[in-house]
Amino acid sequence: MTNPQSPMTLTATYQPHRLRFRFAAGTSRGILHHHQVYYLQLATTQNPDCVGVGEVAPLLGLSPDARPDLETAIQDLCQRLRGINAPKSIDEVYVLAKELVNNDWPALRFGLEVALLDWLNGGQRLIFDTPFAQGKEGLLTNGLVWMNTLPEMYQQAQDKIALGFECVKMKIGALDFEQECGLLAALRQTHSPDRLTLRVDANGAFSPQEAEAKLQRLAQYQLHSIEQPIMAGQLADMARLCRTSPVPIALDEELIVHRTTEAKQNLLMQVQPAFIILKPTLVGGLAQTAEWIQLAQAQNIGWWITSALESNIGLNAIAQFCATYQPTLPQGLGTGGLYHNNLEAPLSLQNQHLYYNPNKEWQNLTQLVSYSN
Repeated sequence: MTNPQSPMTLTATYQPHRLRFRFAAGTSRGILHHHQVYYLQLATTQNPDCVGVGEVAPLLGLSPDARPDLETAIQDLCQRLRGINAPKSIDEVYVLAKELVNNDWPALRFGLEVALLDWLNGGQRLIFDTPFAQGKEGLLTNGLVWMNTLPEMYQQAQDKIALGFECVKMKIGALDFEQECGLLAALRQTHSPDRLTLRVDANGAFSPQEAEAKLQRLAQYQLHSIEQPIMAGQLADMARLCRTSPVPIALDEELIVHRTTEAKQNLLMQVQPAFIILKPTLVGGLAQTAEWIQLAQAQNIGWWITSALESNIGLNAIAQFCATYQPTLPQGLGTGGLYHNNLEAPLSLQNQHLYYNPNKEWQNLTQLVSYSN
């Protein structure tokens, strides 16, 4: 019999999985048909049946660790995890993840944090004990309109509104700007700002020279915010726009390269955005996300959290983490229905809220079918 006082030692494996989108997913980085992810699975030699699962799901063209040697890095991490004493608290999880995975691998650190937290809580995908995880409360979400033709985007927005979403986010900057303004005007003709919150995401599409005039034009449609109007890395121009823009500016891609506390603090102090948008897979995991929130709140900067096209394993962890803050703004967590071969999970969108049902079972990872083309 195992001594209950003796340390538990970890074992680690991983499972690749190729997700297939239900539709051609238009993004600022092109059309996505598949998304390659990896499920990190942790147990202990003393209790192999308690398995914690985390998801490593970098986005091609955006994530620092979307690179050819990612799987080798996962294999190396599994090797280094084997025989390590398992953490006994959330703080120990974050310390261990930081020790084992450096800042160059944000998606990998996120996956490790989630696998460890899941194991710590019994391997039931209950990452944080909140009213959300208990099925008592939902998380307010925005409805996402994917890039497409303008008529299709208009129809997507109307469909989201019909489903009960009171906050809709859409991409702009990829099509003719005048026609995009026409789309926003058409939505505003039938849905006033007190009934419908409109967010837009330019994904850095505007040049610094044209951005100010375009932001003045967009202000006519009484937008909640605009994400990343110019490309990341142009801090002086972004700071100027944040001071003068009639539309509140939110930073998204801008956050990815700022990985130390000092760098984060300097960015927020220099640019002073209205909001930051946090994707744990991109910014280095849950501990890093928590630090961004702490720094933003200290400067009265708003925030919300979004998924980065993870499957339900990652989405669930992000939602449960988000729920610990009891947010009031709509979050970007309505991505559970993106894939043909997503892991079946007790997550569901009801009107504009994401819910978790702890009485429903998760699909076993061994039942997943990946796509090779």
